[in-house]
Amino acid sequence: MGHLVTLATCSLNQWALDFEGNAERIIESIRLAKAAGATLRVGPELEITGYGVLDGFLEGDTFLHSWEMLARIIDHPDCQNIVVDIGMPVRHRNVRYNCRVIFYNRKIILIRPKMWLANDGNYRELRHFTPWQRPREVEDYYLEQIVGKITGQYKVPFGDAVISTRDTCLGLETCEELFTPNGPHIPYGLAGVEIFSNSSGSHHELKKLNTRINLITQATKLSGGIYLYANQQGCDGDRLYYDGCAMIVVNGNIVAQGSQFSLNDVEVVTATVDIEEIRTYRASSSRNMQASVQPPYIRLDLDVRLSRLDDDSEPSLAPSESLQPKYHVPEEEIALGPACWLWDYLRRSGAAGYFLPLSGGIDSCATAIIVHSMCREVVKAVSEGNEQVIKDVRRLCAEPEGSTWLPSTSQEVCNRIFHTSYMGTQNSSQETRDRAKGLSRDIGSYHIDFNFDTVVSAITNLFTMVTSFQPRFKVHSGSHAENAALQNVQARLRMVLSYLFASLLPTVRQRPGGGGLLVLASSNVDGYFTKYDASSADLNPIGSISKVDLKKFIAWARDSFEIPILQEFLTATPTAELEPITATYVQSDEADMGVTYAELGQFGYLRKVSKLGPWSMYEKLLHLWGNEYSPREIYQKTRHFFYYYAISRHKMTTLTPSYHAEQYSPDDNRHDLRQFLYPPFTWAYKKMEESVKYWESRGWTAGKAQKKSVKAD
Repeated sequence: MGHLVTLATCSLNQWALDFEGNAERIIESIRLAKAAGATLRVGPELEITGYGVLDGFLEGDTFLHSWEMLARIIDHPDCQNIVVDIGMPVRHRNVRYNCRVIFYNRKIILIRPKMWLANDGNYRELRHFTPWQRPREVEDYYLEQIVGKITGQYKVPFGDAVISTRDTCLGLETCEELFTPNGPHIPYGLAGVEIFSNSSGSHHELKKLNTRINLITQATKLSGGIYLYANQQGCDGDRLYYDGCAMIVVNGNIVAQGSQFSLNDVEVVTATVDIEEIRTYRASSSRNMQASVQPPYIRLDLDVRLSRLDDDSEPSLAPSESLQPKYHVPEEEIALGPACWLWDYLRRSGAAGYFLPLSGGIDSCATAIIVHSMCREVVKAVSEGNEQVIKDVRRLCAEPEGSTWLPSTSQEVCNRIFHTSYMGTQNSSQETRDRAKGLSRDIGSYHIDFNFDTVVSAITNLFTMVTSFQPRFKVHSGSHAENAALQNVQARLRMVLSYLFASLLPTVRQRPGGGGLLVLASSNVDGYFTKYDASSADLNPIGSISKVDLKKFIAWARDSFEIPILQEFLTATPTAELEPITATYVQSDEADMGVTYAELGQFGYLRKVSKLGPWSMYEKLLHLWGNEYSPREIYQKTRHFFYYYAISRHKMTTLTPSYHAEQYSPDDNRHDLRQFLYPPFTWAYKKMEESVKYWESRGWTAGKAQKKSVKAD
């Protein structure tokens, strides 16, 4: 028999600055790991504080309370006789570091600082921490007294070292270090490390799990090894959702994988592996030649065996078998990620539920379906006996203390905590009103339906009384300015009415507690909205999801959730319904914008993710759209996009905090830090015009047919 070792990693639903709650969840994960026979437990990045503390890491209190909680954990009787790896911030020589603290039986073995920090997209780690830039170096850390009096230590090692037990060697990575080209696992493995742990705070993006699994399996496939990946799970107080999926990988094969989306506060994943398999896997001569010249690491001795002695092993104990990785399709990720995020936000906010203006269009429909998905996940967790979810759902549904009520359908939950409203005017159609009513009926929301023309008239009549000017819509021969103003007053009044109803509907329904409702926005990333309209809300579940992806999601939900009425939303023409409908005119979003939603999504992706300016985007689109459009049409579309991009950029400063599901996000406060006052893109336009003239001189004046006969010099 080989050297069998049972290892544990976990996903924890931590809440930023919830020090005692976070410590309790950490202790529970250690307790569960020990119950499974594990001798090593790995936890998520910054698990004592929560990852989303952000500028709270600039406060001294954050570091003080972290040490206080670490002392509680180290001294806890359930945290003995197991090697524990915990994430927390540490100040060393007055420098802030994102660290891992490894301890065993009330003794700290190593404080290992993060070496490569995430500093793009949603992450600003360099604002809060400094990377440890001295590989393979260790120095003394003088321990805080609150911990030192428990451990009996005055100073402990701090830096980049590995830990040697009697039977194996452990090296540590932290989140971003897995994603770097030359991650620590490469030299660690060549230096003889057999177990790698990775403590992560990695948020959900569509199909990001594929990337993680590819990186982890590749990390151990090249040089062998056991990789334990831990991750945060849930909403810790910000616009990110950490999607868990803790896993254990051996020599490129997954042997244990946790859930990616879950309402569990604590999820521990364990596997039994044979260390001898690593040693056999590393028989390659080329790998060994590289290993022989690898500079050594300082090895800190830990006098304990992680593996079981042969006479301690149960006869039936065997290494865990390989598994096929579990993925969700992107449409299912849209259903589950924002749903779990909304549940965490609701249960921790003290609000009585959610309020959504349900327009009958596909965007608000998508938001409503995500809330429906949330309710489905709650009922599923209740049926599985999740005590925390049972406690939370009874409280949110205003059940009296001591109640034994349990929901049996998602509609029961939805009717108690989800409130929808169709806010119509004389410009609204019966079709959108009926779609909103039908959807609310199918998902079970508490629905109200009303017109607010009298409020619109009161505002416009006040303006006329003050100015003696009567504004008119375009279809009634009004100017562009008049038409826009009359549309915007309707849109902005919906925001005012939303907050009025959100504040008082719980009182109307005689809900105890006095908490109001959180208002949900439903603007997608392709963003066709009025500043301070119904897009101004408390949260936006679909704020970084494109219209194209939302339509795919609704098609998936129609079948998976068995809601036939969703087909009507898919086939309806997107319209704001802010202008009068006549025999010859019906307002259309795409006609108003001058581009299709598919084209707008392409523009947005090239602008944000590909980081293209006007000229580079025009050149790129010549290749992407050249079969359908002429160079002049591509130029006109590109110029049209950047004109409206520039004059609308100021809207981004007021965006409702959005769930981030993709790298493509317009949020300038967190994710896209471009200016909001732009000059005209005149020089780029001149270059495009010259290019158009050149291609037209070459005979490329239309789309596909002409392009085939054109050859550049």
